[in-house]
Amino acid sequence: MAQGLGADAPHLPYPAPIDAYGEGGFRFAAMSHRGSILCLPDGIWAWPVASVRELNESLLRPALERAGTLELFFIGGGRDPFVLPKQLRRLFREAGISLDTMATGPAAQTYNILLGEGRRVGAGLIAV
Repeated sequence: MAQGLGADAPHLPYPAPIDAYGEGGFRFAAMSHRGSILCLPDGIWAWPVASVRELNESLLRPALERAGTLELFFIGGGRDPFVLPKQLRRLFREAGISLDTMATGPAAQTYNILLGEGRRVGAGLIAV
């Protein structure tokens, strides 16, 4: 797994809704985390991304590797909407994972709604 996201890396071992975001971090599952997070069907990890300009295949690999358990993935890119480069979008299409990009706030809110509906959803949320 890419960027220190192995099963033994510190993480919350189950999905959880995002309770709050801002001031450089997130609150979820009665915890607080400073920095960006990667929310996947099998847990929530710290995600070493501070800007959408840093996104690359290696940082997105953990989501792509979960193609069998992930149907929809959101990237919350900070304060402003953005377009993910075509070559990175193609990786999600090839893996059979629907992808949407937006600002972090709407991405966290949409993730929460779909998680509550029991959907197989994930999100890469860049801290604001």
